[in-house]
Amino acid sequence: MMINDFNSFKIFRFHSLHHTQFRTNYSLFMPFYDFMYGTMDKSSDVLYEKSLTRPEESPDVVHLTHLTTPNSIYHIRLGFASVASKPYISKWYLRLMWPLTSSYMMLIWICSRTFVLERNHFNKLKSQTWVIPKYRVQYFLKWQNEPINSLIEEAILHAEERGVKVLSLGLLNQASYYSFTFLGEELNLYGKLYIHLNPKLKIKVVDGSSLAVAVVLNSIPKGTTQVLFRGKLSKVAYFTAIALCQKGIQVTTFCEEEHKKIKMKLNTKLGDKLALSKNYAHKIWLVGDGLTEEEQLKAPKGTLFIPFSQFPPKRMRKDCFYHTTPAMMSPTSFENMDSCEVSQ
Repeated sequence: MMINDFNSFKIFRFHSLHHTQFRTNYSLFMPFYDFMYGTMDKSSDVLYEKSLTRPEESPDVVHLTHLTTPNSIYHIRLGFASVASKPYISKWYLRLMWPLTSSYMMLIWICSRTFVLERNHFNKLKSQTWVIPKYRVQYFLKWQNEPINSLIEEAILHAEERGVKVLSLGLLNQASYYSFTFLGEELNLYGKLYIHLNPKLKIKVVDGSSLAVAVVLNSIPKGTTQVLFRGKLSKVAYFTAIALCQKGIQVTTFCEEEHKKIKMKLNTKLGDKLALSKNYAHKIWLVGDGLTEEEQLKAPKGTLFIPFSQFPPKRMRKDCFYHTTPAMMSPTSFENMDSCEVSQ
């Protein structure tokens, strides 16, 4: 089961009549006063019921993401635009709203259904963003793997039924934890699990790795001859390392395990482009989850940190430079966007 429209609350349709019947339905958020003073339009209930009977729009593309932190509920349309625009920066007033945040968490836990966050149009392409009602921390709990995979598979099958052509797995819905040994096996092999379980699927399930690799490569300054890899390796990390070696850029690590894993992915002809370093003197760091604060402090002044993971490292240095996670600007023709994907 899935909640088809997170935004179809009667209260938000109430005020729309005011724009045609301007002497009624003045209230935007508190229709109680229109009831009290007799300015409620008599056709309000009829209009609302008619709006519910409209045919459901079938998107061409669905992006399947999830909640990140408890405060990420305020990144959506019912939240605050200022919070959504800076999802990694904590606001002091959100602490005062913790009772409301806790209520949201309880509601999400009780419902536990994927919901539609946004409906967008990109020229003639119709897209929607669906949200798995799980927080980031839950993806790191082994006993949550099965419930999460069930929700993702259910969403894929629902999208198939509605004629969706492409479904992209966002954030940790695409995760394959090569380095999180406490999780055991990978979560879903970047969507391959669902294709294996449902071999007759017509919908294309993608993870956006190729595009993320392109963004990371484009973030590396021209003329760079050497980069340092650090953090838990992922599909994006491996393909980025391969692409850099093919371009003649030396890839180094100071962790022997990471060095072995990257070497296994490389063609033997590119082996000389991979090195094991014993110092922190590199100025370009490609980083993933697992980069420690201590390691950041050892980086030389002016180091550029470029994340290849879904979430950026904590900024510990004011004398260094930090890129955002792999992302691109939305074109002006992309309509109705209210929240980011980390909403990345």
